[in-house]
Amino acid sequence: MTGPEPAPSRLRPRDTVRVAASGLRARPLRAVLSALGIAIGIAAMVAVVGISASSRAEVDQRLQELGTDMLTVAPGESFDGGETSLPEESVDMVARLDPVTDVSAVGAVDGASVYRHEEVDENETNSLAVNAARLDLLDTVGGSVDSGRWLDDALASYPTVVLGSTAAERLGITRTDGSVEVWLGDEWFTVVGVLDPVPLAPELDASVMIGWEAASDRLGFDGSPTTIYERSDEESVEEVRSLLPATVKPANPEEVRVSRPSDALAAQAAADETLTTLLLALGGVALLVGGIGVANTMVIAVLERRSEIGLRRALGATRAHIRRQFLGEAVLLAGLGGIGGAVLGGIVTAVFAAASGWLFALPVWVVAAAAGATVVVGMAAGAYPAARAARMPPSEALSTV
Repeated sequence: MTGPEPAPSRLRPRDTVRVAASGLRARPLRAVLSALGIAIGIAAMVAVVGISASSRAEVDQRLQELGTDMLTVAPGESFDGGETSLPEESVDMVARLDPVTDVSAVGAVDGASVYRHEEVDENETNSLAVNAARLDLLDTVGGSVDSGRWLDDALASYPTVVLGSTAAERLGITRTDGSVEVWLGDEWFTVVGVLDPVPLAPELDASVMIGWEAASDRLGFDGSPTTIYERSDEESVEEVRSLLPATVKPANPEEVRVSRPSDALAAQAAADETLTTLLLALGGVALLVGGIGVANTMVIAVLERRSEIGLRRALGATRAHIRRQFLGEAVLLAGLGGIGGAVLGGIVTAVFAAASGWLFALPVWVVAAAAGATVVVGMAAGAYPAARAARMPPSEALSTV
């Protein structure tokens, strides 16, 4: 009489994990170095997406704070390609449009340059523009004063200037206590204020601004605005944009150029997305290299552990069990690298965002994609070594003992 047949060998999922982990623990240094390749690739991809997302979040926040309701009006070119100008009364004409809530302007003062000393070479202009500015300019463009004060009715007719942030830096001016002067035209002008950077009107950063009246009386300014800044309700922006050329120059609307400053910030976000795609591709290459490292480690592990494979086969392990064991080691190895890489990428993103003064943004899908990528890489890297181990005959494996 024969006894009952033995139950078939089984390898439960938790047993697979335990056996796979024991294989990695047997060679910890090799496992760490192999996982490091995966970690670098995942960290690069997570950091690239995180930094890009943080940059876009910062741009979106700036657009929300600054608004997308401002338009600028500037002279374009005439039909024959010559220079044109805006009428002196164009600011008042724009203000008459019903949807317009705020309007201001600056006018370039031709032939005027600013210097720290009257003996400075006239060619050393530092590329700074001298502009006559209306008193309501700062409110219209959403600017703010970093130090000192903005022009007012009392200062607009006197030799006083307010510097843009870049202009102050190039002139080496840090104080606005009334003791600092600049040489402008043929006389000294007192620096009364320095502005913060103006995101929606970056041309003002490298500008030296004086009162409209002072520019006319002291520097021969003709009163023609060179840039008009206008704000209206968000829903009326496109309507106002279509009306501005004919409003400013009814006889020659084609000589008026209208733009939306917030479009430049939006274009910056689009450029960041293009760069992110490129950097993601580089991160993918790093991940591929890491996957090759895992595959190499697993092939060596199979060759080194033939005796273990033969013994397990002799004790009843099936080919499927051996395949699952080594495939599990590869996935676990890649998974450890992926977890470390995701954490490292998140830290890099947080540090970079904090250093740049940005909002920290790391999309959830990035973490999910990193987890999925590590599983795919682990399975791809371990497929061949696992299949090779499973095909190894027990007798051949045990002959190496």
